[in-house]
Amino acid sequence: MRNTLRQPEWLDNAVFYEIYPQSFMDSDGDGIGDFKGIISKLDYINELGCNAIWLNPCFKSPFGDAGYDVEDYFTAAERYGTNQDLYDLFDEVHKRGMHCILDLVPGHTAVTHPWFRESMKAEKNEYTHRYIWTDSIWENTAPLECIRGISDRDGSAAVNFFSHQPALNYGYFRPEKPWQHPMDSKDALATAGAVKEVMRFWLKAGCDGFRVDMAGSLVKNDNEASDGNVALWQRFREFLDDEFPDAAMISEWGEPDKSLRGGFHMDFLLHFGPSHYNDLFRCEEPYFSSRGKGDIESFLKKYTENYEKTNGRGLICIPSGNHDMDRMRRHLDPEEMKLAFAFLLTVPGAPFIYYGDEIGMRYVENVVSVEGGYGRTGSRSPMQWDGSANAGFSSAAPDKLYVPIDPSPDRPAVSAEMDDENSLRSEIKRLIAFRQAHPALRSRGGIRFVTVKGYPLVYERSWESEKLLVIVNPSDKAADFEYAAKLGKTLYKYGGDISQNGDTVTVSGGTFAVMEV
Repeated sequence: MRNTLRQPEWLDNAVFYEIYPQSFMDSDGDGIGDFKGIISKLDYINELGCNAIWLNPCFKSPFGDAGYDVEDYFTAAERYGTNQDLYDLFDEVHKRGMHCILDLVPGHTAVTHPWFRESMKAEKNEYTHRYIWTDSIWENTAPLECIRGISDRDGSAAVNFFSHQPALNYGYFRPEKPWQHPMDSKDALATAGAVKEVMRFWLKAGCDGFRVDMAGSLVKNDNEASDGNVALWQRFREFLDDEFPDAAMISEWGEPDKSLRGGFHMDFLLHFGPSHYNDLFRCEEPYFSSRGKGDIESFLKKYTENYEKTNGRGLICIPSGNHDMDRMRRHLDPEEMKLAFAFLLTVPGAPFIYYGDEIGMRYVENVVSVEGGYGRTGSRSPMQWDGSANAGFSSAAPDKLYVPIDPSPDRPAVSAEMDDENSLRSEIKRLIAFRQAHPALRSRGGIRFVTVKGYPLVYERSWESEKLLVIVNPSDKAADFEYAAKLGKTLYKYGGDISQNGDTVTVSGGTFAVMEV
């Protein structure tokens, strides 16, 4: 592994917009979003201030898990368009000075993938050990779940998530049974080689990098430090540095000290794992609720611990949400969300905005599960563009839509939000522009927390000669903090007043400000 991690320069000021392609914009009236629909809305994303896109899985799939069950890594799903349509999307993104990363799912495939069909055969072949199989149908793959009795092959196949998603074989860090292959076995290395070919194909086609699904789970029976998975990704890092040094790699891992050591440029803090991310926006008393009963201390402790461990080598991202969790609006109202976004857009790491969060789209209650969504389905409803039929998402009949539209008569829409200077979207647009105007607020700027519990939340951001003080008080009550230095010029303010009396600073409820230090 090389001693230094080279960051693609474009990540320095990247602000990502996550697109769930099924639900973003339907151009052909079949009720499902597509590539041409996305292209038609690129100017909207660019106007908001986002200069990068994360596109959820768009490869050929039986869609038992919304595309996270890949059947062919080299072919775009027909429902979205052709490979050429995806290449055109890359081109249109680049024409606007933006970047696009794809969702890479390296841990498992669909049971319909040709690799798995070959591995099911009783006769040995090139793909016999592309997946994790036991030697006997009577032995399971515990602690992993498994499928068995599905072919003439004598054995059980491990699965990573749903029972139709067999786990690819990258080896075991500590093999304990004859059927558990070591990481450096021929077959485990062949799996990694096959995934490199997938990455090479799409990067040559114009993709700018990948968000990697379940990145910390590929090598099985790993130790607590994840040394096996770290070593695997370090090999991928060497491959990318040699051939695609500007490709961004962002992990779904949730433990930045591990993923960044493995060579990822950025890791998400997510609703699972040890990050306490849910304390911010998604719990009974979120920190950003105006009730002022939230607790941010555990989050800040873990964030600071991770930040110090990365030693400036990588970025930690705190997203507004994603396709796997409740929408932020389920727990916060639009005014509270303004303060939440003020935080998200003034901390290190590239911000990620889940489509529709910028207008406060709601979680749609009581919908039937679609393509393995189950409780996540309510966060995957169609984008609400205007007040026309199907909220402007599709010309299809309402019963043909991928997921039903939010039925609320007061559902938010892009058209109204863009016309209102006081809307959530307008505030987010201003915040993004402000972030881009100040290097200290961008991805690599340093951070030091002035307060570590209670209200308000206060931190300093710095880059070279610029040093800024950020103050966020989501509570509806005034709050104090101690600050020995004199407050400088106010560069950005939303909400009430901020005053200083000696070393005590008082912040009105529902207030956000950035000041010079």
